Amino acid sequence: MKTLANEMREHARKVLLPFWQGLKDEEYGGFYGYMGYDLGLDKEAAKGCILNSRILWFFSNAYLTLRDEKILPYARHAYLFLKEHCLDRENGGVYWSLTYDGKPEDTTKHTYNQAFAIYALSSYYDANKDEEALALAKELFELIETKCKDEYGYLEAFNVRFEPEDNDKLSENGVMAEKTMNTLLHVLEAYTELYRVLDQENGGASGGVEGQEAEGREADGISLKERVARAIRYMLDLVETKVYNREAGRQEVFFDRTWHSLIDLYSYGHDIEASWLIDRALEVLGDSVYTEKISPITRTIVDNIYHRAYADHSLMNEAENGNNDTTRVWWVQAEAVVGFLNGYQKVPEHEEYQKAAEDIWEFIKAYLVDPREGSEWYWSLDQDRHPIEKPIVEPWKCPYHNGRMCFEVIRRFEEAGR
Repeated sequence: MKTLANEMREHARKVLLPFWQGLKDEEYGGFYGYMGYDLGLDKEAAKGCILNSRILWFFSNAYLTLRDEKILPYARHAYLFLKEHCLDRENGGVYWSLTYDGKPEDTTKHTYNQAFAIYALSSYYDANKDEEALALAKELFELIETKCKDEYGYLEAFNVRFEPEDNDKLSENGVMAEKTMNTLLHVLEAYTELYRVLDQENGGASGGVEGQEAEGREADGISLKERVARAIRYMLDLVETKVYNREAGRQEVFFDRTWHSLIDLYSYGHDIEASWLIDRALEVLGDSVYTEKISPITRTIVDNIYHRAYADHSLMNEAENGNNDTTRVWWVQAEAVVGFLNGYQKVPEHEEYQKAAEDIWEFIKAYLVDPREGSEWYWSLDQDRHPIEKPIVEPWKCPYHNGRMCFEVIRRFEEAGR
């Protein structure tokens, strides 16, 4: 792992950081929202709030991992744009997108988007100890819990006043989903990060007298930290009972309001990503009962992905009605590296998982990293490993997956050496 970690550190420093630093918008704030396949930068393109949150998360974690003080101003720049433009101060929550100069463009309020803001704000608090950022993360947690749920789980899309509307933004493959595995996974991810940093709010004293007093200030005698923990357990229960298909050993993807699956779809990328994000939630939560009952699910998911989707030194995209989509998508490969490495660390006798992680990283370096000056990664490759002409930057094309791959490998190597 030492070689892998060193290469990831070099890649983050020399490829990812310079590229995304170069997209900083000094005039209107935030970061430019679009670069075409031809590397043409559109400075007047819409700025996706999910993209901005992911950039904030990226720079916060780049600092936490690399400990380079020059990185923090970029995180601060993304944070100020989120605070001053992405947040709707009248109705609450985060908009879907803004114009290039920071005005609301698409005022949809999506649970997925709120979750990524929590994720980013929590990491920024960890990096900068900015209490205002943590307060905003807490506000968004309250908003999701009060406005984005029904009796069956987390809903998806709302208008600017949080009145439900069609979930066209996270529905694909010809269905209109009222609930999705994807949104549930990323709310879980966001709450896990919030729960982790709440320990730091009072100097990590939540287990002592000071922490108990601080937690006791919440309404009804239940601390915010415990409410977040309960929400994490609730989502883990949904994964076990509604999302996970035991017969197929996979997660279902799109659902109606009461969690009936709408399509026979195997999302290889989301499954390998979920395998380690769920394990991270279990690790941070530290609840042995939940670890015992959920951990076997993630072990099965990793094994299935290894045998079903790992081919040609990389991971296929998905399978609908049993038909494989062999496109190699950038984020799927990044998550596969972390997912297989996590699977190996859980069960070291499965050395094939570690070899798969290393193999996919070699594939990424050879084919997905764009060798052109001023670029980053291609979006995807066809079955002949040729780049597909899709944008290098747009609201969904971000430094979150490939940046996180680098940071996770480095973190895991450093923790293994302690």
